[in-house]
Amino acid sequence: MPDIPVRKVAGQALTPGATTPGIVREQALVAGDLWSGRARTEAGVTSGWHHHGDHDTVIYVVHGAIAVETADGVVQGDPGDFLHVPAHTVHRESNPTDGSAEVVLVRRGTGPVVINVDPPAGAG
Repeated sequence: MPDIPVRKVAGQALTPGATTPGIVREQALVAGDLWSGRARTEAGVTSGWHHHGDHDTVIYVVHGAIAVETADGVVQGDPGDFLHVPAHTVHRESNPTDGSAEVVLVRRGTGPVVINVDPPAGAG
């Protein structure tokens, strides 16, 4: 059998990812400056404030909804939506629905993937 460059990580084989209160993250793949995984947030839960250092993050909403709050406002993503969180953007995520939410994450950058921080000035 030839050596195939495509890697597969089965959904049940993901490993625990970096933690932020309120979010369960699982890591799928790391390849150089690329990170991918999945995150789940239970109904009505709001995460702690954090940012992703030098990593830009793309979020794809699989089911449920996710609201990403910054000091400047809130953007909600619903199933099928993509959101972009620029590097160093302090934010928190919440699930405004009455069911669990699941998102797929792709990050590109270097250094720590998650940095938990205090709320920004003026944040609720």
